[in-house]
Amino acid sequence: MKLCLVAHFAFGALTGGAIGHVGGVERQISLMAKWFAAKGHRVSVLTWDEGQPADYIIDGVRVFKMCSRSAGVPGVRFFYPRWTSLNRALAQSDAEIYYQNCGEYVTGQVAFWCQRKKRLFAYSTASDTDCEVALPAMRKIREKLFYRYGLYHADAIITQTKKQQQMLRNGFRLESTVLPMPCPGPDVIQFQQPVFPQNKTLHVGWAARISKEKRLELLIQVAQALPDVMFEVGGAATSKVGEDYAQPILAAAASLPNVTLHGRIAREDMPSYYNKLHLFCCTSAYEGFPNTFLEAWSHGLPIVSTFDPDDLIAELELGKAAADVTSLVDGIRHFIKNPEAWKMTSIRVREYYLHNHTVDGVMERFERVFMEALQRRRVKAGI
Repeated sequence: MKLCLVAHFAFGALTGGAIGHVGGVERQISLMAKWFAAKGHRVSVLTWDEGQPADYIIDGVRVFKMCSRSAGVPGVRFFYPRWTSLNRALAQSDAEIYYQNCGEYVTGQVAFWCQRKKRLFAYSTASDTDCEVALPAMRKIREKLFYRYGLYHADAIITQTKKQQQMLRNGFRLESTVLPMPCPGPDVIQFQQPVFPQNKTLHVGWAARISKEKRLELLIQVAQALPDVMFEVGGAATSKVGEDYAQPILAAAASLPNVTLHGRIAREDMPSYYNKLHLFCCTSAYEGFPNTFLEAWSHGLPIVSTFDPDDLIAELELGKAAADVTSLVDGIRHFIKNPEAWKMTSIRVREYYLHNHTVDGVMERFERVFMEALQRRRVKAGI
């Protein structure tokens, strides 16, 4: 199979996360690209020009670069050089199936090129907001129009949760396949079963891009309510708007003796970060299926969260689902007061991860979806 993954910001993730923006989508793309390449498929990834050579190969994955993110004149660069360089890179990759993750105008651009060139296009949602008919995270009409075009012209749509699948069905009358997201967690030898901190300080983690929807300010309020608990905060703002939002919140966090600010944590340092924790906390207003959840569960960490994908946390008892600061505090206190409940939850979340989110188990399902889409195209074409 010849597969091309379109991910403008993925170069940093492909090279280990030392440069550029590295979010959940980028980590998933890097993981997917390298897995498919290791299985013998011909894989390419399209990214912004980050200074890499024109013909760059990493771990068997060929990287084709578009223009740099800052290239061109504002107002005109949407077409040139951004769209034109995307089209050039799409042609260079010469794939059978093109995959793009996350709702944006690029979804429509890739779908349009695939329609013209008679190539398959697969799209995957990255957040609940990608599935809301009003598309609240997209502020420009142009972006909504392009995205809707991409949705309706995708040969395969993949969603992260049953909720997202139902939202697409209700709002767009589109069918999709629910696939869990993969996570390269510790194997049986690497795994260290967490131990409850009897007579010691409980450590709670929070790690995300610092932006409005992640609501770090809620965690600060939780920390103020739980002065005997240590909160380990990882993450940084990734834009000027994000920095303006983050500055006063980080200042408030820095003033608290029970909050440690780690800034952006390198990918290779994440395992040691999780190993020092006892719980993980999420304060987001909305998400898709956060990579941090999978990483935390792979390390045996229960989650206390205001976001609960498909109600898994509540129904499968993978932590405590919350609605506000008060219930976040109550959720953490529940585990402080009930060490045995914490221990059983820790065992349960590790088992959930092993049964649902290991890399090979998940990626084989993605491979099946892609191969079935190609087979349908070949049958239709009489090949």
